[in-house]
Amino acid sequence: MDYSGNPARRIDRRAGTWTVLLWAALLSGCGQRNPAPPPPTAGQPPGQEKSAQTHALETGADALPTRPPLRGLDVYMAGFHAAKDNPALQTEAHHYCHRVNEEFSQCVLFDGDGDQANLIGIEYIISERLFDTLPETEQGYWHPHNYEILSGQLMVPGMPEIAEMALLSGKLNSYGKTWHVWNAAPFGRPPDALPVGPPMLEWSFNHDGEALPGLVEQRDRRMGLDSGQERGQRAQLVSSARPQAGVEALKGKFVGTTHPIPGVSERKPVSEAPKPPPPEPPPKTIPPKAAPSKHRL
Repeated sequence: MDYSGNPARRIDRRAGTWTVLLWAALLSGCGQRNPAPPPPTAGQPPGQEKSAQTHALETGADALPTRPPLRGLDVYMAGFHAAKDNPALQTEAHHYCHRVNEEFSQCVLFDGDGDQANLIGIEYIISERLFDTLPETEQGYWHPHNYEILSGQLMVPGMPEIAEMALLSGKLNSYGKTWHVWNAAPFGRPPDALPVGPPMLEWSFNHDGEALPGLVEQRDRRMGLDSGQERGQRAQLVSSARPQAGVEALKGKFVGTTHPIPGVSERKPVSEAPKPPPPEPPPKTIPPKAAPSKHRL
């Protein structure tokens, strides 16, 4: 009898395959000692090579249904971050995101897009409206996104142009809170072999000239992208961009000259926003003159 139409039956079959592979690997590994670990390859952490048991576990996992939290990470974007406390520490960041709703997305960050990429951090993305509900002290953790979009630096590889424009127009005026936990591939610097030290709050570029020379170009060459061409195509979004908080948060902290671009500007804090003029005083009323008395003394 064919049970292929029964989802539970399909899961049982996958679980059976997984169990057979696991037992085979466990038996093949019995009595074997782990050899000395080889030196790590560039960009990879130190440690033993994957054993037969581990490969069997991975193969078995491929036969099982994808777990729901991972299934939703269906938006891929490639961009860049700079550490807020040390903007010279800049990293190419590959975002794998899940749009929870129209105003909130959550992303896991890697240092590349291949199967050997390292997990380096997380990012939450919120709308301008949600950002405005945060207390002022919390807002200082959230970086603006308009430059990343309008400059062409934030790319959506593999997505058709029309869909990409729709996605990015929805991210315009949004904010991101990003923490990196591993300097696995800092541009122009030696990487850390392991995730060490405290988490680092990351920031966005907000002016031309803030990205280190070669950072964007290296990504574009490797992935076959053209940030300059994307900038021209996204000029149609400039009219929808509003001033954002945090655009000047790192002013004076980058080496070299920086330049603003259309559609990216700092918004004034509420305390500095122009106040409405006071209401005009009501017009003065002149009391009528009293009529002369008809009685004379």
